Amino acid sequence: MSDSSGKLKLGALVALVVGSMIGGGIFSLPQNMAASAGVGAVLIGWAITAVGMLTLAFVFQTLANRKPDLDGGVYAYAKAGFGDYMGFSSAWGYWISAWLGNVGYFVLLFSTLGYFFPIFGEGNTPAAIIGASVLLWAVHFLVLRGIKEAAFINLVTTVAKIVPLVLFALICLFAFKLDVFTADIWGLGTPELGSVMNQVRNMMLVTVWVFIGIEGASIFSSRAEKRSDVGKATVIGFVTVLLFLVLVNVLSLGIMTQPELAKLQNPSMAAVLEHVVGHWGAVLISVGLIISLLGALLSWVLLCAEIMFAAAKDHTMPEFLRRENANQVPANALWLTNAMVQIFLVITLFSSSTYLSLIYLATSMILVPYLWSAAYAFLLALRSETYEQALAERKKDLFIGAVALLYAIWLLYAGGVKYLLLSALLYAPGAILFAKAKREVGQPIFTNVEKLIFAAVVVGALVAAYGLYDGFLTL
Repeated sequence: MSDSSGKLKLGALVALVVGSMIGGGIFSLPQNMAASAGVGAVLIGWAITAVGMLTLAFVFQTLANRKPDLDGGVYAYAKAGFGDYMGFSSAWGYWISAWLGNVGYFVLLFSTLGYFFPIFGEGNTPAAIIGASVLLWAVHFLVLRGIKEAAFINLVTTVAKIVPLVLFALICLFAFKLDVFTADIWGLGTPELGSVMNQVRNMMLVTVWVFIGIEGASIFSSRAEKRSDVGKATVIGFVTVLLFLVLVNVLSLGIMTQPELAKLQNPSMAAVLEHVVGHWGAVLISVGLIISLLGALLSWVLLCAEIMFAAAKDHTMPEFLRRENANQVPANALWLTNAMVQIFLVITLFSSSTYLSLIYLATSMILVPYLWSAAYAFLLALRSETYEQALAERKKDLFIGAVALLYAIWLLYAGGVKYLLLSALLYAPGAILFAKAKREVGQPIFTNVEKLIFAAVVVGALVAAYGLYDGFLTL
């Protein structure tokens, strides 16, 4: 899927987008959604998400075409539009979100294996953490062998993971019961879900989580054979994944009721199919999930290293992250990433971190990079930059940018104050690397505006630290 010069073709880029989006989220979707919302709120939530995420996909497509000189996607857009510290924060937040997501994937992977081998339990037992650590370093050394090879393996696993999803959709289509689906549309029989507005808000972080990866092709823009393929891969990947997500979620609600789905252990898709066809259904989904997670882990390890490397190349991250090995893999960025995954795997052993709490935190970290990308696209259209001869396109992109920006702001609101404070706690220490990068090129660390932004981040981090200590905030 790559040409002789090691450049990635359209198929490999689509696989990177689909591969990084279809990880573990879709296999846990029936329970994750039912825990937050009833049927009606789920449908409203998907409608908002489809429009919001489609505009974000268009934002990445537009920026890839209009700013072909900017490599590194979310990071480069934030830096070009809003300065060095915002660019750094975007890369830092994206990086943390990506490796935190990988920790969540490992927990889910070994929780799935726990279905066959009880010693792995919910994915956070000592045996599960040892198994996850061995697998982590196996993936690490595979990626060190080369990005082109890893991208090919990702393509194979992407095809393999789609097969059980297609089977699930076909079987559940025939087993779908309208009376089950319409039994309690607004979740009135489950008062703890709250109002419909609350239900829609609560499911939002899950819908964002399953779409993280939509920017995957733009992160690898410098390695694409054709720049135009980056935008195409983003939109093709988005539409494919949206179709699968909505089918899995909606069909499940016509097979088991919302309270039944909410009580399932993850991966809940396995239990839904088992309910229809018996034990072999659960085995099929579990095997599909294991293949899917292995492929997604590979995608995300690649994305983690690439974002740090791109930021180091233009001196926003320290120089040591720029080092590549003989296979053109950013080795130091990879070592730092997987060391953090390893530390957090050990932490999950001592805290009760479940898959869901990890993904909520990972999702909240990526909201800021998405916000800056949408704001940059809106800004370009507003200033008519790159639109000199294209007035009709400018109007269209101005509208798309505005909707994407509103969606990104709505997501910050939907995520709530808790995750905003916890993400401030993770953003604040990044300033050490930013200061190091600035010193290396002999520049002042912050501009006056950046000093104010950093002060706000530090205040949020201190409140979060006190909250965790006092107990009014929990992970």
